[in-house]
Amino acid sequence: MIEPYPLRFKPLFRDYLWGGTRLQSVLGKPTGPGVWAESWEVVDHHNGQSVVYQGPAAGKTLAELMQLWQGRLVGERVWQRIQVPAMPSQLRGRFPLLFKFLDAAQDLSVQVHPNDIAAARQLPPDLGKTEAWYILDAAPGSKIYAGLKRGVTRAQFAAAVEQRAVAPLLHSFPAEAGQCVFIPAGTIHAIGAGLLVAEIQQASDTTFRIDDWGRLGPDGRPRALHIPEALAVSDFEAGPVEPMVSAVTASEELLVECPYFRLSRRRGSRPFACGGDSRLHLLAVTRGRVQMEGAGEWLERGATLLVPAAAAAGSFRPEGTAELLEIQIP
Repeated sequence: MIEPYPLRFKPLFRDYLWGGTRLQSVLGKPTGPGVWAESWEVVDHHNGQSVVYQGPAAGKTLAELMQLWQGRLVGERVWQRIQVPAMPSQLRGRFPLLFKFLDAAQDLSVQVHPNDIAAARQLPPDLGKTEAWYILDAAPGSKIYAGLKRGVTRAQFAAAVEQRAVAPLLHSFPAEAGQCVFIPAGTIHAIGAGLLVAEIQQASDTTFRIDDWGRLGPDGRPRALHIPEALAVSDFEAGPVEPMVSAVTASEELLVECPYFRLSRRRGSRPFACGGDSRLHLLAVTRGRVQMEGAGEWLERGATLLVPAAAAAGSFRPEGTAELLEIQIP
C-alpha cells in the first residue's frame, strides 16, 4: 500500500485559439513551440486526467489515487460528501477541483457556466463550475469582464445577444497583477486579452459560449454559440463583480471562501508549515521559489504541489521572498 505523500503531476496543455506563449516563457512549462492557452495542473475529469510523475505513485492517475486513498487524499468529510447517492454515478468519488494556468493573448469568449443542478443534466453529467481567478500578469490596458451592468434584465440581454451587441452590457474593470476575481456559477464573464491567470474551479469542463467577438475558429468558421443553454443558467440578479478584498491574518491573506474551495495567498521569506492537519492542501508558486525540507527539488514559479490530507506536516522554505497560492476544500 502506497502511503500518501506530497504529489507532483504532469501538466496537460490545451491549445485554444486565444492562447499565447507565456506558459513557457513566464511559468517555465514544457509546452514546446507554438501557441498554448491552458496548463491543467490538477484534474480528475473525463476530458483530462492528471498523472503523478515522482515518488512511489509515479504513473498513477489522480482518479486512481482517489479510489486508493479516498478520505486519506481529500479528507474524510470531503470523501463522504462526494459519495452521496443523489449525485450521478459518473461524478461520485471524483476529485472535486481543477487547478490551471491560463495565458490569454486574445479575449476569451463571453461565456457562462452552469451550477451543479444544471450541469448534472448534461450528457455526460458534469459538476457545476464556480471559479476564482488570480491575476499573475496583466498587460497595459487589459480588462476583466465580470457580471452585467446593474439593472440589465434577461430580456435586455437576450435582445443584445440577437443583435450581437452584448459588450455594452458587460461590467468590466482594468486588470492588475495580484487581483483576485470570484466567479460563481451563472455569472456571465470573459477574461480579457493580455492576462496570465491562475484559476481554481470545480472539476468541470462545461462552458456555454454567448459571444465570440466576431472571430473565426481554426477552420475559418465562427465557433459554436450556446445561447439557449446560456440564458437558462445565467444569473440576472447578481449584477457587477468586482475584485475581492483579502482578509489578512498573521500567516496568510484569505482571498475567497465558498462551499467548493478556500483560496488564500502566502507572501514573504519566512518558512511555513503545511499539512498534517487531516485536510488536503494544494500549493501553487506564483513568485520566486520554495523548497520543502527534506526534499532536494525546488518548487519554481508555476509549480504545483498536492499535499494529501493524510500526509505528514512539512516545512517549506522560500528562497528570498516568494508568493504562493494555497487551496483547501471546506
